[in-house]
Amino acid sequence: MTKPLEDTSQRILMCAKQEFLEKGFSDASLRSIAAKAGTTTGSIYSRFGGKEELYAAIVEPAADHVAGMFEEIQKEFHQMDATEQSKLLESYATSGMEQMLDYIYDHFEEFQILLDASYGTKFQDFVEHLVELETEYTYKYLDAIRFQKEGSFLTREFTHIMNKALFESYFEVVRHKMPKEKAVSYIRMLEQYHYAGWDSIFRSATGESDT
Repeated sequence: MTKPLEDTSQRILMCAKQEFLEKGFSDASLRSIAAKAGTTTGSIYSRFGGKEELYAAIVEPAADHVAGMFEEIQKEFHQMDATEQSKLLESYATSGMEQMLDYIYDHFEEFQILLDASYGTKFQDFVEHLVELETEYTYKYLDAIRFQKEGSFLTREFTHIMNKALFESYFEVVRHKMPKEKAVSYIRMLEQYHYAGWDSIFRSATGESDT
């Protein structure tokens, strides 16, 4: 009897993906999902516990994996000494973003749902969580290179805004349904643009010339 039960769960998940993609979390209907899956709402409740739990069953593994991947990349980078960090910052950041991109494109529908259909769930702040991690590790980097922040315009608020812009731009590859090859090129240009902006800020703050 195990196989039919597994088949029903898989049908529910498949139909739920389409429902969330089309309607978002708030407007998605368990009754509609059940009808499309050839089962009952009671069957959904018994397997998943409700609409938010069903949503989480789809997106949480992907969300947790990419957040964990991002934090591991950051930790690995910050284990280097300050000289190596400064030297490898741009290439390491681009490489990390591309590693994450590989995973995202292997789970593309889950990230579409996570980014565009999460309002009303605990996952609506997924991007914000990554921004906070990036901001935290930006300050670790500034400490490592002994950048003097006191009296600087480089406030935590400004750093957060810059990192928010980066991640919102990064996830546009999903929102625009870019082919992966195009997305890789886009991410490389985005990182180059982002890094050049930070480099200019550091030079300005330390009185170095761009020429």
